[in-house]
Amino acid sequence: MTASRGSPARPSGSGLQADAAWIEAPYPVLVVDRHGGLVRINEAARLLLPDAASGDWLHERVPSWLSDAHRRICDGLSDARSGPLTGRIRDRLLEAHPTTGDDGDVVWWLVDETDRLFAETTLVDVRARSEILAEVSGALLSTLNVGRCMELASSMAAEHLAEAAVLVAPPQGRRHPLTFARRGGPVTQSLRQVDVSAVPGLAEALQGFPPVPARWIDPADLPDWVVPEGFTSPVGSVIVTPLPGHGVPAGALILLRSGTERAFSESEEVFARLFAARAGAALSAARLYTEQAAITTTLMRELLPPVLHHVRGVEYAGGYRASKDHERVGGDFYDVHPSADSSGETLVVLGDVAGKGLDAAVLTGKIRNTLHALLPLAEDHQRVLNLLNGALLSSHHTRFATLVLASVHNQDGRTRLRLTSAGHLPPLLARADGTVEEVATRGTLVGALPAVEARTVETVLAPGETCLLYTDGIVEARGGPLGDDFLGTERLKRALAECAGMQAEAVVERIQMLAAQWLREGRHDDMAVVAITAPRASSLTTDEERGRNGGRNT
Repeated sequence: MTASRGSPARPSGSGLQADAAWIEAPYPVLVVDRHGGLVRINEAARLLLPDAASGDWLHERVPSWLSDAHRRICDGLSDARSGPLTGRIRDRLLEAHPTTGDDGDVVWWLVDETDRLFAETTLVDVRARSEILAEVSGALLSTLNVGRCMELASSMAAEHLAEAAVLVAPPQGRRHPLTFARRGGPVTQSLRQVDVSAVPGLAEALQGFPPVPARWIDPADLPDWVVPEGFTSPVGSVIVTPLPGHGVPAGALILLRSGTERAFSESEEVFARLFAARAGAALSAARLYTEQAAITTTLMRELLPPVLHHVRGVEYAGGYRASKDHERVGGDFYDVHPSADSSGETLVVLGDVAGKGLDAAVLTGKIRNTLHALLPLAEDHQRVLNLLNGALLSSHHTRFATLVLASVHNQDGRTRLRLTSAGHLPPLLARADGTVEEVATRGTLVGALPAVEARTVETVLAPGETCLLYTDGIVEARGGPLGDDFLGTERLKRALAECAGMQAEAVVERIQMLAAQWLREGRHDDMAVVAITAPRASSLTTDEERGRNGGRNT
């Protein structure tokens, strides 16, 4: 019998016998003789190879990877037990398992691995994207700086999602903050006036509307400003997606791929939206923090103690330390208010509000503003204290405060002080000879009783002498060798005595250093201190000497 094309060299069906189970097997099965002719195929194989029939040559119906493997087995070049082969037939990925019969026929069991491979690939992609999103969240939430957050979002989008990315922030006036990133390139930022309507879907994305499908965007219609500098290849695929924020959109993200890259798939569009959601949340948080920080800075500027300096020859210096190192304001405060004319008095105020932290700081702000409004009445300490007392009693605050007022007048080489304490610790005077005096002024609290009773004491500072105002946080600083002793008034007096003749700033620095060393790492109340130092006697200037000596040199 002569073998011809389409006919095996022997009758089909000999050798391996097929029963109903084999014919109805869910896997495609091919029985091929040693010459490469198809002996028998089951129904599943007919669905996979609709043109194949018994009597056909194997190499005409299947890819070369399978026909070559069959030839090697029949020629003895490989063993059927060496394991399955993997390859594609049409759009399916198959594992081919050979079994050799006694008569030389080979039964090929084809197991479809397409769905399994797709599931594995999808799982790998999901894990990779989850890792990217986790990395993005960690990186973006690690900074609350808006500019830095925009840089990170753009660069990570260009690295993981596209070849280039453009982050368009909400407009500032007529201009939009733009952040450009290119894979492997630098990130640049600019503030430009651009036509967002020229990019399909961008105007809508900036308003928070859902993204336009990438297939609706023609890359050829993109304006030049969208393409980052250095992106030389023609744009082949574009995604425009909003950056959702907290209540208001945080901007929009434009992703670009060149024509040489594959177009964005639907799953990549979904991933881009997930990425944008993380970036938008981080940007929104950064903007919210920036706005709150700006508001806090503005309000804090009015609450912080002022920087003191010379006023009409008198030296003023102040120091403040909040009860907690991370806080900048608290319940202690001080102010220096020069008079409108040079002949008037300078009012110095130092006070202590009951409590600590922000609540106490709010009340100090109220007291400071009220005292500023009462400056025209500063000549009468008692009246000022009573008016302030009434203002506090009529407010919703339930806290009280202690105050000491000092009116300073420097004229003809003499520095006069009027000192009034309202429930506050008495001021200390450091004389030129090293002695320290306690000013005998007393009074009741402000904001606690219907009226304030206070005693005003007048004194004079000689040149170089200092009046020290301080809060109880100084003398009640708990520390020392055993860590449980108060600094106390006597230690403060001894330290002040050592400061005789020193400048006001040096006196404040010495007192603050003493308190800090005494405290070490212990807890403490707010501490404030103000030094008022009379101008020192100085020699005549050369011009004055010439005037007194009739112009003669001395």
